[in-house]
Amino acid sequence: MDRRDFLKASGWSLLGLAASGSLLSCVGGKSNDRKLPEELKRNFESLKDMKVFWGDIHNHCNVTYGHGDLEDALAAAREQLDFCAVTPHALWPDIPGENDPRLNWVIGYHTEAFKRLRAGGWDKYVRKTREANDPGKFLSFTSYECHSMEHGDHVALCYDYDTPLLECTSVPDLKEKLRKYKVFVTPHHMGYQTGFRGYEWKAFTDDDPQLPFVEMFSRHGLAEGDMGDYDYLHDMGPRVWEGSVLYGLEQGHKFGLMCSTDQHAGYPGSYGDGRIGVLAESLDRDKLWDAMSKRHVCGITGDKIKIDFRINGAMMGDVIKAGKREIYLNVEAQNFIDYVDLIKNGRCVARLNGPFLAQNPEGDVVRAKIKIDFGWNREEEYVHWQGRLKLSEGEIRDVQTCFRGAAFTSPQPGEHRFKTRVNRLLDRSAQHVELDMYSSKNPNVMTPAQQGVVLDVEMPRRATITADFNGQQISYTLDELLQGAKAHFMRGWLSEAIQFNRAAPESAFAIGTYMEDSDAERDTDYYYVRVRQRDGQWAWATPIWVERA
Repeated sequence: MDRRDFLKASGWSLLGLAASGSLLSCVGGKSNDRKLPEELKRNFESLKDMKVFWGDIHNHCNVTYGHGDLEDALAAAREQLDFCAVTPHALWPDIPGENDPRLNWVIGYHTEAFKRLRAGGWDKYVRKTREANDPGKFLSFTSYECHSMEHGDHVALCYDYDTPLLECTSVPDLKEKLRKYKVFVTPHHMGYQTGFRGYEWKAFTDDDPQLPFVEMFSRHGLAEGDMGDYDYLHDMGPRVWEGSVLYGLEQGHKFGLMCSTDQHAGYPGSYGDGRIGVLAESLDRDKLWDAMSKRHVCGITGDKIKIDFRINGAMMGDVIKAGKREIYLNVEAQNFIDYVDLIKNGRCVARLNGPFLAQNPEGDVVRAKIKIDFGWNREEEYVHWQGRLKLSEGEIRDVQTCFRGAAFTSPQPGEHRFKTRVNRLLDRSAQHVELDMYSSKNPNVMTPAQQGVVLDVEMPRRATITADFNGQQISYTLDELLQGAKAHFMRGWLSEAIQFNRAAPESAFAIGTYMEDSDAERDTDYYYVRVRQRDGQWAWATPIWVERA
């Protein structure tokens, strides 16, 4: 059964499928004459000014326990995020250990950190966070974390800098005490076993202004379900079905989907560890907060994958009434798309596959996305990369930084005090990008520690991209990179290296479709989108809920 037959059998109508670099240009496809309904055209036009702003609202440094100074953490965040909250560990009302000698260390380790926070640490943290705020350019928020065996760990994200650090007897008690403040209280690493810091869905209340979204992915793993990528490997235990996002959706709950790093080495937004995207009109504190409260959020592991997903004009996070559901979907990735899934009521009802190997694009001038990675050190010492990437002809349309923090959660041998190495994009123009980066040894063959950037270019095939770093110049034509990846050791075999990844033409990184569904399966159906790139980076759009008309 091919995809069209499958969709037809599932009650779906696929009206068009095409690839395009524009998030709004490929509806209806290039292969037929079907046009987007005029009503949907108007709805899409009304949202043309919306933008996606990227942040990390749950990560740690040495304010309590963790590594790296707060100032460096905020500096790292500014290099690749629009907003951020660095998160002190603050509370654990039901901390275990009193009756189990194996866990005695837990009490001392955490309570000492909590004491440091209250002994002047909180006031200093708030002051430095406030100083980092730069309206319109970078927004900073305060937050703090409450552990709980019974209800699962939660992060309180605060709108106002004067929101107090409160004491509590439980997570519900904390939420009740915070009712008078503008605060979101978000569960994270939800997939652990209930009663052992996994999420307790029985405590969830729909339309709770404190809980518009949940954190489904972080360094702990992915809690979309109990299977699939990013298993839970921490010693806190395996993931289970009852804590997962799909379990909560199947209980009929409505909540947004987002990701955070939960990074413990002072690097908010560390590439591959999790980020939140917010669809808002501008980088304004009120507009961003309002968009988050409406669940207009998405989650990514690392790459800033744009998902434009609408049903009858409604956007992710919305609840509508409808009979026929006119579904518009367009995705712009940062690398080769593996597949895009449309999930309805816990079932994958449509899959759009990206090309296994993209066809050679037509024309002499080509738009493509090219990721360049720096790393593969053999020695323990950091490699300091200084230099630039430059085009001989053409234009760099956009740059995405792929900067990682340290992959460990403890200081390394020989380091008396861990210092965060902040990677920076120093300068950029239409023809060059200047970078200052630090790469460390990959800690094992499954954990990357490279730094990188993605260049969105439009350039002639014969034109070259040159990496001029640490006294060496390496050049490849766009045509060569469309044929495959290239690599270069800086000091011979078993030294640090640069990788030019295979260039992804538009047909590989952008895909879109318009579909119709008239099958109301429940009183309220939910639909959401998941995107996987060939390099293992993921994105998820918050569901749209459709009530029976």
